[in-house]
Amino acid sequence: MEKELSLLLAKLQGIAQTGKKYGKDVFDLERYEELQQVTKQLMSLLYPKLSEQQLNVLVEKDEGYATPKVDVRAVVFNQEGKLLLVKEKSDNCWALPGGWADIGYSPKEIAEKETMEEAGIPVKATRLIAVLDKAKHDFPPALTYVYKFFIRCDAQSEELTVGLETNDADYFSLQEIYLLSLSKERTIIDNIDMIFADYHNEKSIIICD
Repeated sequence: MEKELSLLLAKLQGIAQTGKKYGKDVFDLERYEELQQVTKQLMSLLYPKLSEQQLNVLVEKDEGYATPKVDVRAVVFNQEGKLLLVKEKSDNCWALPGGWADIGYSPKEIAEKETMEEAGIPVKATRLIAVLDKAKHDFPPALTYVYKFFIRCDAQSEELTVGLETNDADYFSLQEIYLLSLSKERTIIDNIDMIFADYHNEKSIIICD
């Protein structure tokens, strides 16, 4: 139920944001503004731990036509066929290197930049594995609508170091990953299964929801 409510609130926010951008009638603009404020109030009820600042970022920071945010994840294997994961400081759990797409960088450049920042190794992005709609998979409820890009990268070095947002980085087999605590806001076990299947079968078809 919480996931469904989060998705409905994200849709309401998108309607209000887009309406404020393209509405022409002053009364319609007032209604869209009111809808946005009601959406924020509902978010605060569903997630009482969110601060006023966090709510403002979710509801009021973006403008224009509402579109999904993009989360880019780097997929890096070593010579032993183990997958690179980083341990997030925010929750002390493991995830694929990556994060929000920054303006001015292509998806491949984001994958390369985030891997260097979080795991300390240079990589070369080679191909897109998948584009997933986060809401259609078993991620925790979220108020932000997200598309997740998974990009295969070749490591140029295997000497790992941690970054500002991570406190560990290492390579793991599929069996080892099943024993880890994953940072489920960022990476779920279904993603890991998909990635290893792609690696072992050398698939060239892009997975897309």
